[in-house]
Amino acid sequence: MSARSELLRKLREDVHKPLSKKEIYKKFDISRDQQQLFSELLDDLLESGYIYQNEAGLLGIPEKFNLIAGRIEKTASGNAFLIPDDPEKDDIYISSANMNGAMHNDKVFVRLVRSSRGKSQAGEVAEIIERVNKTIVGNLEKYKNYGFLIPDNKRICNDIFIPPDALNGAQNGHKVVAKITRWPAKNRNPEGVITEILGHKDDAGVDIEAIIRQLDLPGEFPKNLRNELKNIADEVDEQSIKTDEDRVDLRDLKLLTIDGADAKDLDDAVSIEKISDKKYRLGVHIADVSHYVKKGSLLDKEAYNRATSIYLVDRVIPMLPEKLSNGICSLNPHVDRMTLTVFIEYKLCGKIGIEISDHQIVKSVIKSNHRMTYDDAQAIIEDKDEKIKDEYSDFVEEINMMNKLRERLRKNRFEEGSMDFNFTEVKVELDEQGKPVKLKKRPHREAEQLIEEFMIAANRIVAAEMSWREMPFIYRIHEEPDLDRMIQFKEFIHNFGYELKGIKNGVHPRSLQAILEEVRGSKEEKIIETVMLRSLKKAVYSEKNIGHFGLGVTHYTHFTSPIRRYPDLTAHRIIKETIAAGYLSKNRQDKIDAELPKIADHCSLQERRATDAERDSVDLKKIEYMEDKIGEEFEGIISGITGFGIFVELENTVEGLIHIKELKDDYYHYDQDQYRLIGERTNKIYRIGDELKIKVVNVNRDERELDFSLIEKIE
Repeated sequence: MSARSELLRKLREDVHKPLSKKEIYKKFDISRDQQQLFSELLDDLLESGYIYQNEAGLLGIPEKFNLIAGRIEKTASGNAFLIPDDPEKDDIYISSANMNGAMHNDKVFVRLVRSSRGKSQAGEVAEIIERVNKTIVGNLEKYKNYGFLIPDNKRICNDIFIPPDALNGAQNGHKVVAKITRWPAKNRNPEGVITEILGHKDDAGVDIEAIIRQLDLPGEFPKNLRNELKNIADEVDEQSIKTDEDRVDLRDLKLLTIDGADAKDLDDAVSIEKISDKKYRLGVHIADVSHYVKKGSLLDKEAYNRATSIYLVDRVIPMLPEKLSNGICSLNPHVDRMTLTVFIEYKLCGKIGIEISDHQIVKSVIKSNHRMTYDDAQAIIEDKDEKIKDEYSDFVEEINMMNKLRERLRKNRFEEGSMDFNFTEVKVELDEQGKPVKLKKRPHREAEQLIEEFMIAANRIVAAEMSWREMPFIYRIHEEPDLDRMIQFKEFIHNFGYELKGIKNGVHPRSLQAILEEVRGSKEEKIIETVMLRSLKKAVYSEKNIGHFGLGVTHYTHFTSPIRRYPDLTAHRIIKETIAAGYLSKNRQDKIDAELPKIADHCSLQERRATDAERDSVDLKKIEYMEDKIGEEFEGIISGITGFGIFVELENTVEGLIHIKELKDDYYHYDQDQYRLIGERTNKIYRIGDELKIKVVNVNRDERELDFSLIEKIE
């Protein structure tokens, strides 16, 4: 057990009252020469929310003060949930009245209060540990000599008051960035000063620029990285391969990358060898980014701050500079590249079964034979395109072997309990002016599944290996859902005739997967999948390995994308150090163990913010795509029913609302139990999955709203 974990254990089990730092030194026999290091450890734990300091300056475990640390996840209603730092604790509901000035994504201590939500835990914010939303982006509404900033992020429910001397030339309708100068409190809006005017909210390009500013990330890399980048070669040096004794030379191994046609940062390559009729050897080769990005370097600090690459509709904000992401780290064809390789030997059992018979993790150097697209791989799998087969004639057999392996891995994974949501992803195609011209559904064919299964397999092997070695490590975890939410979900699907069985002692992912399979192809498929997903917790990064519920596995990490995810880069460093030494010293384990909670929390936060930005950019362009289609007619299906109207999703995945006032042939009442609208006089019923013909009547880009009128129900 690390010094950090041991201290927390002793504070939890052996200390029965709050103590000062000096009292803790005395209690744990900390020598004078060790007190400075111990003080820094206490400060780090205090900053991270693992210990709490009361008004008298005394320290203790938060739970002993009846407090729980975590991050706020706010909803558009103004209410929120605390996502606890401890992954084994349930989420806590917080009403808007109990926010006490906390905002979306802030790190806080929450105290439990009496709940009016049945068995669900409720709380109030007792203290704010870390403010996240230091700058806010939105539209300025000016009144005489002052204004209000209306946040673009709808989870920031407070408008920002801008005093007269803080407008700095901004005018009504401007898209602006404001720095918070006074935080919100009960019955008081936050205040801010405008630091940047992005332009008028309707100007071209301002909308996406606002999303970037919302992330508080610079588009350009700082100039002080130039010297470090100059010292990184453009090509792999042969001498560096020879002097790296632990690195295995795999340049003669047949392998290739398979990715999207527009991908430039190629993290992974794959290989397959047929050992016998019943045994395959899969190779997953991942870019060794840690060979170039050294811990503590300026490059490393910048990568940590960004934590992830962000893929907006019109640009990528990369985690690493282009020289690395598209150059020396990218596994481009016909050039030497440093990698970490996971070899997995599979034994084929029966018609569709599969078992792992051996595995190996090694530092390596490779030379990819091809840069293949998903379309090319799919053409080979379907055996339809002779030209493509001729182009990749040296890999046709391997692609077919990979597809056979994919089929077995995928079937085995779902039988073990992995969940398979069927949501459609959309690619927005833009013209040269950034205007959306086409909404294109992203396929999820055998070719895409093939890489997905191989990456999942490698991530599982790496996580299991590090867990078995009992080394400190960063895991990708997904907690079991709250029982209350599962009961609510069970009641919801019961209205559609589906039954979720045996949840009194917790639900197994296999039970939820059975529901997903049962609803596949039905009218209510999307709404049931959506409600199920909302009933689950979000996957996060953690130093604690509690398994991944959604995948139905006990060990999981992110290892396969170090060019674009900092947790993967962190995992690589620990893996390389471990496999080189075989075992890490107690002091080294303590040091890594102390770093991981902060890295995991920061990366989870940045991932959430990036996901929100990516989703916002797509939704924004979907709305913009419909702006010139007012008056046009479309067919769609009912995707949601509420008391105020009907949500309809069109074939192009755009969703809009038919307000209940637009249903002019009758008075309609909302049947909450059956999720339907019923006409008072006609008994006409609108249900989820019903097909409708609609007309687009209003598009509001600022509010991200799309309004339809009903033409007819398609019987």
